[in-house]
Amino acid sequence: MMKKKGRRIGEEFSIREAAVNGELWIMFLSLTMSGGSGLTIINNIGQMCQSLGDNNVNVYVSVLSIFNALGRVAGGYSSELIVRKFGHSRLVVLVVVQGMMALGLSYYALGLVGQIYVVAITMGFGYGAHWPIAIATASELFGLKNFGTIFNFLTMSCPAGTLVLSGFVASTIYDYYAAQQQRNDEEFLLVCEGNICFSLTCWILAIVCITAAALNMILVYRTKMLYAQIYRKSITI
Repeated sequence: MMKKKGRRIGEEFSIREAAVNGELWIMFLSLTMSGGSGLTIINNIGQMCQSLGDNNVNVYVSVLSIFNALGRVAGGYSSELIVRKFGHSRLVVLVVVQGMMALGLSYYALGLVGQIYVVAITMGFGYGAHWPIAIATASELFGLKNFGTIFNFLTMSCPAGTLVLSGFVASTIYDYYAAQQQRNDEEFLLVCEGNICFSLTCWILAIVCITAAALNMILVYRTKMLYAQIYRKSITI
């Protein structure tokens, strides 16, 4: 385990001790980036369909919802398998998930066939997988005594990420290209058409997800001794 002032990772943290802990803030920032990216796509899936002239919004919303649920089940199961069978940090699974999200976003940005299906599946699954992994990781790193407060602090990361990535990045880029396409007789109506409306946004979100994965790799390295110690017995049995 890593030495900290007053507490070590894996012990019971007070709110004040958790608030000054580097691992908590790395985890928060990673969730802000990738979770915020997931919510950005979820919030804008209707407008993405509209920009491509696809009227099957209900279908894609259903796909997002189904894979969100599947991601929660698969994320929890695979992370338990990683820690109990191999003694690795469950955040390894989150790194893979964030890489998958980046690939889905890149696929959409390239304008390839079935791009909305691909981005709906990967982002729905990826966003859903975040939460069982984050819940278990928070309890293992910071204990259960103040788990409710610490985890609910972490849940604030996604709205924070969405505020920036959806409320500023995606909307600004969309409005810019809509203004470029605007005709004189549509002075008060900004509607963007084509893959270009969200392609740059998806490239940005892909980079953000890769950055989140890199942050989680730092956490994997910094917590590897803790996980080896916690799950050593289950590995040897």
